Amino acid sequence: MDRETRLAWIIDHSQHPRHRGAMPGADVRMPGGNPGCGDVVTVYLKASPDGARIENLTFEGEGCTLSQAAASILAERINREHPTLEAVAQQSYEEMAELLGHDLVSSRPRCATLALGTLKAAIRRFDMDRRLRSAGHSEAEIRALRGEEAAADDGGLVFGTRAGEAAGRPSAGST
Repeated sequence: MDRETRLAWIIDHSQHPRHRGAMPGADVRMPGGNPGCGDVVTVYLKASPDGARIENLTFEGEGCTLSQAAASILAERINREHPTLEAVAQQSYEEMAELLGHDLVSSRPRCATLALGTLKAAIRRFDMDRRLRSAGHSEAEIRALRGEEAAADDGGLVFGTRAGEAAGRPSAGST
C-alpha cells in the first residue's frame, strides 16, 4: 500500500471504527492508556470455549486518530483471523508499526501500539484468571488477588483500572 492509500485507510478506520463498543459477556475487559498524550483504549475479549483462540474482540476509546484507527484495524484483523491467544501474545509491536506504516507512526509509536499492548494485557489477565479458577479460586477471590491494580508498564503504556487516570482521563474500572 502506498503512503496516501495507507493514510486514507487509517483516517477511514478512525472516522468509521469497526468493532467499536462494549461487549456484554466478555471474558476480559482491559483498559489501557498512554500517559504521554492521553489516549485511552479499552478492549473486550471473548475467547473460544477451549480458551485457545480469540472468538471476538471489541474496543472503546478516546484519543488521537492513530490510536483509535489502530484499535479498529487490530479488532478487524483479530475478528477476521481468530488467532490463538499465544500468537497474539507473541506478536511484536514492530509488526503493528509495519502494518500501519513506519513513516506514519515513527513519531507516535505508543499511539500506534496502545491497542495491541492493551490486548496483550487482556490476554495475560485471561490466562491468569484461568489458572486461578483451575486452582479453585472463586471470582471474588480472583478479583481480590488481582487487586484491580494497573498491570505492569509496557513501553510507557499503562494497563488496568488506573489506565484512564494515567492518561489524564477518568477511569471506569475493569472486570
